[in-house]
Amino acid sequence: MKLSVALFFAGLFGALAAVFILLSFGTDYWLLASESCHPNPDGSVGPGGVPIERGDVVVQDGTSSGITLYHEGFFWRCSFGGNEGDDDLLWKLWFTNQPHSKVCMPAYLFPFPVSQQTHNATAYDSAIIYRGFWSVFMLIGVAAVLLGGFFIICAAPFASHGLYKAGGGLFLTSGLFLLCVVVMYVLWVQVLDVVDVYIEYQRTALCPNFQLSLNYGLSFMFAPVGIFFCLLAGLLFLLVGRTIQVHYH
Repeated sequence: MKLSVALFFAGLFGALAAVFILLSFGTDYWLLASESCHPNPDGSVGPGGVPIERGDVVVQDGTSSGITLYHEGFFWRCSFGGNEGDDDLLWKLWFTNQPHSKVCMPAYLFPFPVSQQTHNATAYDSAIIYRGFWSVFMLIGVAAVLLGGFFIICAAPFASHGLYKAGGGLFLTSGLFLLCVVVMYVLWVQVLDVVDVYIEYQRTALCPNFQLSLNYGLSFMFAPVGIFFCLLAGLLFLLVGRTIQVHYH
C-alpha cells in the first residue's frame, strides 16, 4: 500500500516536471527586455538642435516616444516596436497581445544583447560559446526527463526495479542539468558584462540617454518549478526501485 502511494506521487511529480520543463523549453519568454532613447530628457533642445526658450511651443513628431521590446527563449529572439506611453507595456510581450510586425532570429546564434556590432570579436565568440553550453545543458535536461518518463512507463507496474532506478536517475540528471541552466542564465543577465557592454556601446554610438530594462519571463519561472518536481520525482523513483529490489527480489 505504501509503495503504491509512493509510486503514485512519484508519477504525479514526474508528469508535472515534464510539463513545466517542456513549457520552459518550448516557449520563448526567458527574458523580457525594453529599450528606449531620450535624446533630450530635460526638454532644453528642440528639433534640429535649436535651444528652447521660455514661451516657445514645440510640436512633437511622435518619434521620440518609441520603444523597442524584446522577448527571448531557447529557440528565438524576437523584437518589435511599442509606444512608451502604454500603461501595460510588458503585456505586449505575451502570447495574446503580439503585433504583426515582429522580427525574430535564432536565439542560439544571436542571444540578447550580444551582436558583432556591440561586442568585439573575442567577447562575441566567448558569449556564443557560453550560450552554446547553456543550450547543450538545456537539451540534455529535456532529453533526460523524456527518457526517464519512458523508462518509468516501461517499468510499470513493479516489473523491474532496474528501470525504476534508471528512470529516477534520469530525472535527477535532468534536474541537475536544468539547475545549471537557470544558474547560467542568471549569471548571463546579472553577473557577466554582456549587458553592460551593450548599454555602454548604445550610449556611446547612438544615444547618451539610452535606457534598458530587463525582466525574467514566464518561461524562466517555469524552469525552477520543473526542477523541483523533477528532483522530487527522481528521489521517489529511486526509493521505489530500491524497495522493489529488497522486498520482491
